[in-house]
Amino acid sequence: MLNSKILDFFNRKNCLITGGTGMIGREITNILVDAGAKVRVISLDKININDKADHQYGDLTNFEFCKEQTKDMDCVFHVAGIKGSVKVTLEKPASFFVPLLMFNTNVLEASRINKVKKLVYTSSIGAYSSSEIFYETDDEDEAPPMDMYPGWAKRMAEMQIKAYQIQYDLNNYSIVRPCNVYGPGDNFDPKNAMVIPSLMSRIRSGENPMQIWGDGSAIRDFAFSRDVAKGTIQALFYGTRGKYLNLGSGKGVSIKELVETLNNFLDFEYAFDHTKSSGWPKRLMDISLAREIIGYNPSTLLEDGLKETWSWFIENHDEYKFKKNYFNE
Repeated sequence: MLNSKILDFFNRKNCLITGGTGMIGREITNILVDAGAKVRVISLDKININDKADHQYGDLTNFEFCKEQTKDMDCVFHVAGIKGSVKVTLEKPASFFVPLLMFNTNVLEASRINKVKKLVYTSSIGAYSSSEIFYETDDEDEAPPMDMYPGWAKRMAEMQIKAYQIQYDLNNYSIVRPCNVYGPGDNFDPKNAMVIPSLMSRIRSGENPMQIWGDGSAIRDFAFSRDVAKGTIQALFYGTRGKYLNLGSGKGVSIKELVETLNNFLDFEYAFDHTKSSGWPKRLMDISLAREIIGYNPSTLLEDGLKETWSWFIENHDEYKFKKNYFNE
């Protein structure tokens, strides 16, 4: 639970949330609406996630639209992004790279022009170079990002914010790098879903036994969307001291443990295909700096988060059909 000082700050504030129909955005929207904020959600998804929010259907690649929407805003949460599997990232890199570059540049510049008081930008773990444990650093990233095209787009937005700090002494823009986020509102399109929604889609479809690449030993950092949403709000409120902050779960989970946790409350058969690659052995985020600077404290247990996500998915398994799909273009 966010403390009352933070929630009171947002009472009557004009808050814009780009990508407000996504996993993180919808959680931010609900929290801020309950805190008494005047919330505007921008999305190309044909979804209404909160009747008390003002939903604007519009394209962030249009700079004039971005200038119009950021006018008179106290706070901007720029969480809009494009999610897709490793396969579509490799096959359709322009579908990630070009729109990300365009709407990141537009939202940040429009917010600067309109003198938005506070802004937070959600980058990604994919902006890091490959490693087993990711730590924030004051040095520039020297190696290329592990998620090549979306990673470079995310880094470019971070650099744009840094340029504002240098040239305009603009220190009210914050940056967070979330890990592998899951939760209600995830992308459950079976053609390009990430690990957890892909597994859930396959379980629902009755795949038996479900074949899982590798031996299950690969370790990943899975954070529940509501925890990350709270961390993003805290980052905007406190500021990130000109740094990006990691928003992870605080612990690693093997793919085997993930599947077994799903199997604790769902009845399905599965088998690991040892002839296929397990991927990078370990990818974890160190979140000690976020704990120290903004009081970030992810508290959702994996099984609890998975149960809530599954319940939402069963009730909303077709929602992805009403979402903008950049990979069909």
